[in-house]
Amino acid sequence: MKQALLYAALLLALLFPLIANAQDDDAFPVSIENCGFEAAFHSPPVSAITMNQGATEVMLALGLEERMTGTAYLDDVILPEFEDAYDTVPVLSDTYPSQEVLFGADPDFVYGSYSSAFGEAAAGPREQLAELGIGSYVSPVACADRSLRPEIATIADVYAEVRDIGAIFGVTDRAEALVADLQAELDNISAVLEDVEQTVSLFWFDSGGDDVYAGACCGAPGMIMDLLAVENVFEDAEGSWATVSWEEVVARDADAIVIVNADWDTAESKIETLTSNPAYADMTAVQNENWVRIDFSYTTPNIRNVAAVRIIAEFLYPQLFADNDAAETEGADSDG
Repeated sequence: MKQALLYAALLLALLFPLIANAQDDDAFPVSIENCGFEAAFHSPPVSAITMNQGATEVMLALGLEERMTGTAYLDDVILPEFEDAYDTVPVLSDTYPSQEVLFGADPDFVYGSYSSAFGEAAAGPREQLAELGIGSYVSPVACADRSLRPEIATIADVYAEVRDIGAIFGVTDRAEALVADLQAELDNISAVLEDVEQTVSLFWFDSGGDDVYAGACCGAPGMIMDLLAVENVFEDAEGSWATVSWEEVVARDADAIVIVNADWDTAESKIETLTSNPAYADMTAVQNENWVRIDFSYTTPNIRNVAAVRIIAEFLYPQLFADNDAAETEGADSDG
């Protein structure tokens, strides 16, 4: 809990200056091409609905809660620094709202992190929304047409999404400030890790039964591990996630394990799987109980990815970060 509050405080410090920036209405009209769908916005939306947690937290990070007429579908609790703003936005559904509920909120913009947000059981096709005068946006890493998705997700894709939303809502200065602060945090982490000589290998454990769902080359887990400059033991697996066998997991014998925690598949249940089966007892990470828990909402491409890099980096190299914190404190004291 203390760790979560620490990262919340860090992200709040990064985002606080954004609220001071004014909206820029002079930039309109703007045209956005998104997942093969081009839309023109002649003025900023005033009654947006967010359909997934990543979308919701981008809007709140940009100080746009007053432009939201509804929100839906959290995977985890909202970040603490956004709680007050989030509480001002009507929650339409714990999952995707029905079209009746969604249209009843009279939206002029619908924003989803996944293409499923625009399925028939949710908001409906984007073309249909456009005919009704409702703008839309889906995270580019989740285009319904997979050929339009980036082959490998990078932090640049997250930044591009932030900039698109900033342009749509006329808050490009806020978007640029957010991107700059997130990149500065990554630069700070890289500076702490620059003298690391030995590469650590990681197994990203999303879920597991008879087979295992592992972080592969090309989605958020791969991106985060790349930013950490660690070895992803399933780097050769295609896609964002890959179904692999337990035999492969054991054979690749990672130094450490990132264990995804979700309401529907808790980290504790996965740890029980790892520690209760003798077949996994010889794995280096299992012998050393060398694993770190991370909530699901950090594991898809969104603004939480930077915090995920720090969480895992501090787990892998605690002394480096302790020394860096001590040096920063000493420097601050001497300046004072």
